Amino acid sequence: MNIDIVTIHPESCQSYLEASIIGRARRRGVVRIETVDPRAWAGGRHRQVDDRPFGGGPGMVLMAPPIAGCLDHLATTSPRQRLLMTSPQGRRLDQPWIRELAQEPHLIIVCGHYEGIDERIQELYHPELLSIGDLVISGGELAALVLADAVTRLQPEALGNALSARQDSFEDAGERFDHPCYAPPREFRGLEVPEALLSGDHARIARWRQQERERRSAPGGAQAGPAAGSA
Repeated sequence: MNIDIVTIHPESCQSYLEASIIGRARRRGVVRIETVDPRAWAGGRHRQVDDRPFGGGPGMVLMAPPIAGCLDHLATTSPRQRLLMTSPQGRRLDQPWIRELAQEPHLIIVCGHYEGIDERIQELYHPELLSIGDLVISGGELAALVLADAVTRLQPEALGNALSARQDSFEDAGERFDHPCYAPPREFRGLEVPEALLSGDHARIARWRQQERERRSAPGGAQAGPAAGSA
């Protein structure tokens, strides 16, 4: 899978793209993720990519020509692409959409910044708009990284154990949350690991985990503590 993140702040993405699961997947060739700076297609000595909005008002707007030049270039790099753009007006990212996007051979994600992107980019290229929630952040880079990480996890061989992705929260429509997890020590500050997990009985452990998934996924269930583990 190929992912290009179009951003005027590529340095803000690099450390995340080099770390943990997504970094290992890139190094192993499971996924190619690169940042592309539209300044390369900006004119003038200063490679300007933003300017004051027509009609006045606060803030700056990302100009159409550098973004368009970047997208025209990326359109030549593969035969099939899916274009997305971060926006407060976008469709909310969720796991069903992530599963759909994970099947695409090439995603291009345009990161908004400042007051937004010149509206003519939407009119000319018709990107799908995406959002990570009803909140305000400084730029679309965080949203792009959320998407890149989520689709990377679903790529074959991205995780050490393929079951990890299938058992994640939101993977089952009826059970939104995964079961609680514990690691050594058995007792910590007066709290003990549920007995079922220490039993060595795989059927009992499976029953406990299933019960916990159902409990957590029920209305208000995620706020309560786990059962002691007598299943």
